[in-house]
Amino acid sequence: MDRTPLIAGNWKMYLSVAEAVQLASSLAEGCRDLADREVMLAPPYISLAAVASAVKGSIIQVAGQNVCWDKEGAFTGEISPVMLKEAGAAMVILGHSERRHIFAEDDKLVNRRLRGALVFGLSPILCVGETLDERERDATFTVLETQLTEGLKDVGHEDALNVVIAYEPVWAIGTGKTASNEQAQEAHKFIREVAGRLYEKKLADKIRILYGGSVKPENIDMLMAQPDIDGALVGGAALKFESFDRIIHFSL
Repeated sequence: MDRTPLIAGNWKMYLSVAEAVQLASSLAEGCRDLADREVMLAPPYISLAAVASAVKGSIIQVAGQNVCWDKEGAFTGEISPVMLKEAGAAMVILGHSERRHIFAEDDKLVNRRLRGALVFGLSPILCVGETLDERERDATFTVLETQLTEGLKDVGHEDALNVVIAYEPVWAIGTGKTASNEQAQEAHKFIREVAGRLYEKKLADKIRILYGGSVKPENIDMLMAQPDIDGALVGGAALKFESFDRIIHFSL
């Protein structure tokens, strides 16, 4: 199945507006020769509009790092899908391990955010992944199946095609540890099998599944060579032009 690779950079709570614009502009220039893949940047909210303007006309899309489920309302500290779209975002990261483990967002809340994003025309990147303790207890597949089943609850076939899934083993995020190519492929293959059970194999074959967890220039080519890995959700290495540009230019 032909799936367009997606390289996504999650800038988390880093970079000033000026730094974000400079990096985004450089990346857009570096992507001018690419037509066989997609790139996404998720800057902090205050930089969204400026980054969207900087990459306009390139293959780079802009995403929010989270989103509320409602158009507007008394939700102090949140941002609505309509606001994200107005700022130039086309996608949004949901259920990131930092949201789950630092801010206690559970599967039910992640699902609510995801369904809200879809209603307002944003493409969600649903993050799933196990902790080190869960992996050592051989609970990886159980955790992944639960997060997928709950995260995609009440999401119909048509909407599911607009969802990207990101497998991010929590034990490999920001630690320098990376799942082996075999571990990553095994998890991605399982995720696709779960999607096939939730929907149908034909649909599951179309869903893009990204790997996230200490992705670096040194490991991107081997990760992308795995049959069920369709891209990467990159953290630290996405903050510097040299490293992220190399990741974007992975070998097909």
